[in-house]
Amino acid sequence: MIIVLKPNCTVEQLNHFTEGLKHDYDVKVNTWVGTQSTVLGLIGDTSAIDIDYIAAQDFVESVKRVQEPYKKANRKFHPDNTVITLPGGQKIGDGSLSIIAGPCSVETEDQICEVAERVKTAGAQFLRGGAFKPRTSPYAFQGLKADGLELLREARKKTGLPIVTEIMSAAHLPLFEDVDIIQVGARNMQNFELLKELGKIRKPILLKRGLSSTIEELLMSAEYIMAGGNDQVILCERGIRTYETYTRNTLDISAVPILKRLSHLPVIVDPSHASGIAWLVEPLAMAAVAAGADGLIIEVHNNPAKALSDGAQSLTPDQFDHVAKRVFTAAKLLRTEG
Repeated sequence: MIIVLKPNCTVEQLNHFTEGLKHDYDVKVNTWVGTQSTVLGLIGDTSAIDIDYIAAQDFVESVKRVQEPYKKANRKFHPDNTVITLPGGQKIGDGSLSIIAGPCSVETEDQICEVAERVKTAGAQFLRGGAFKPRTSPYAFQGLKADGLELLREARKKTGLPIVTEIMSAAHLPLFEDVDIIQVGARNMQNFELLKELGKIRKPILLKRGLSSTIEELLMSAEYIMAGGNDQVILCERGIRTYETYTRNTLDISAVPILKRLSHLPVIVDPSHASGIAWLVEPLAMAAVAAGADGLIIEVHNNPAKALSDGAQSLTPDQFDHVAKRVFTAAKLLRTEG
């Protein structure tokens, strides 16, 4: 249930009202204070609450029931966009276009530092790189693990770029204490025990949509994190599995405006995993910008032909420089007109 209060509602009225709701109906009340109004989100069994009684209060503007099972991620509860702000001042969701770029896997110090310097020069604000790699084959390269995290820290030291890397197990959380943004991969989107643990920390979480997951399932996974107290969640559309076999996955570009309508959380797009083909990254990235994405996450490798994972979908630094110029230009044009 959502209750919108009038602007003239006093703090004393608000506190008395919310305490009464908690006591009388055994519900949890989330309070969001916006620029124009105060919104109360009631979580729990609200079937016994008399809507007419609530609406009759002098300080209540409107009241309505919410059918969606996700509450904290719901835009109805939180009308303003959530902006993720890192200690260094980098933002995702503030209206600008954010780009996260780097190799699928961290391989060597020279490799990750070279790529980091190149993507930063091209305009990327964040560095991605896999230290722990979930692979379909148990014989494929699984990542450098803790050593890979150390190399990412070295690249951050040299470039100042915040690092984004994937976690595969809650047991690894101590290793991720100084990772700037923790990524939950598509395979772990419904690893609910991991999501619960990530809800206990105060660090941005980049949550990728599962390859066979619905939009509502993605939002429910975000809800798991937010229900634990961590509201710093970034949603990522990275393609879903369909009947089409030409591409690795099928980019659901419609998910971007749908997620922006349903949720207040930032939405980014991964055109690299969506296609699995390097030459498709640019047109899919442009489509994502046109659809209103808050950012992109793009794989860049200094020598894709010799990459230990996902070389076929990785851009060279020169190719990334070209793509970055185009998407930044498109974003500036579209958002100026908007």
